Amino acid sequence: MSTQEERQHIIDVFHRRYATKKFDPNKKISDADWQTITEAGRLSPSSFGYEPWKFLLIENPKIKEDLKKICWGAVNSLNGASHFVIILARKNVTINSPHVKHMIEDVMGVNFDVHSPRSEKFKSFQENDFDLNSDRALFDWASKQTYIPLTNMMTVAAELGIDSCPIEGFNRAKVDKYLADKGIIDPNKFGVSVMLGLGYRDQEQPKKTRQPMDEVLEVIK
Repeated sequence: MSTQEERQHIIDVFHRRYATKKFDPNKKISDADWQTITEAGRLSPSSFGYEPWKFLLIENPKIKEDLKKICWGAVNSLNGASHFVIILARKNVTINSPHVKHMIEDVMGVNFDVHSPRSEKFKSFQENDFDLNSDRALFDWASKQTYIPLTNMMTVAAELGIDSCPIEGFNRAKVDKYLADKGIIDPNKFGVSVMLGLGYRDQEQPKKTRQPMDEVLEVIK
């Protein structure tokens, strides 16, 4: 059983984390800390374990400058964050997609069979339970998965004393096209889901405001 001190430490980490708007451009995340953050992302869970994501670490100064024009919510991170990440969601993840076959055979080490109980369950889940019967629905489902590694990376960063800012402030169609035109992504396989700035704050942390617990938690007995 955890101690009161351990429990309080966890809560303190969440109080420390906030969407940092101004980063110190002179402070850089160490390689060891960065590897820890990305490993937390890599080890994150996903629906059926199919990991429909990819992380792009943007270091190229020209690309960063170009992105400012179409990523209004990322400008502060692009200007000062130590590391800037674009998280991609994989498109058209179905039981018939090459990615699922790759995950089952090459990652999980199981023979792939489109008619296996696992495959039939996944197909039924998508088509019947979640009504994932369009390209957009499939992409949105994959995008929801990407928020799991996003959150884990931010939480681990906060534990390491590193600040972060999750970003949805961008024109997705324009960013997709820009990355595709640069040959960075295959637009038939990936689309931009969310972005993340990581570094060290250069501002006072604002007061954290949240709804009270009795407004967000309802106990059904």
